[in-house]
Amino acid sequence: MIYIVEDDNDIREMESYAIKNSGFEVQAFSNGKDFFAALDVQYPKLVMLDIMLPGEDGLAILQKLRSKETTRGIPVIMVTAKTSEIDKVKGLDMGADDYITKPFGVMELVSRVKALLRRCENKQEEKTLTYKDIVIDDHKHKVTVGGETCVLTYKEYELLKYLVANKDIALSREKLLGKVWGYDFEGESRTVDMHIKTLRQKLGEAGNYIVTVRHVGYKIGE
Repeated sequence: MIYIVEDDNDIREMESYAIKNSGFEVQAFSNGKDFFAALDVQYPKLVMLDIMLPGEDGLAILQKLRSKETTRGIPVIMVTAKTSEIDKVKGLDMGADDYITKPFGVMELVSRVKALLRRCENKQEEKTLTYKDIVIDDHKHKVTVGGETCVLTYKEYELLKYLVANKDIALSREKLLGKVWGYDFEGESRTVDMHIKTLRQKLGEAGNYIVTVRHVGYKIGE
């Protein structure tokens, strides 16, 4: 089941038709209230979420989804007419898995849905990752440093998890963008630099474990 949250009737019908024709079950909603009511009955495999909605907007809905353990892992594609970089960064950093900008074609829409579902199916089982005094409990979505909880944004968490899972391996900015953001953000490698900076600050002394590899990117390790 795929849920669509879109207040524009024409776009909502187009999205529903395209996804149904690709073999998926669909439920569509024009507002967040009806969407959350449906969540009480059934969790979807994926949510297509418009940002500009009446009442509660898409970013507020996304924040609610990512704040609850039961809905945190639901894949979300943000759909919006906004095209500025800051809107994309904000949505992705809050936990969106992909981003599609209006107007878009039916084939692109279906391809993104299928690609995201494949990524989620191939996702590794939840586990605990450690590096020195950094402990990542992926089941609880929790990071501790020296036994103290370290509060991270969704993307800071995913970035740290990927670095620790690949400790001692130099990872390019492009690799980090592709694996952590899961989105074609070509030419915006400073997004990685910005998140590395805030991640180091939040980790305190343990932030020094994240090493800059000149002309390549970053790694965690010696």
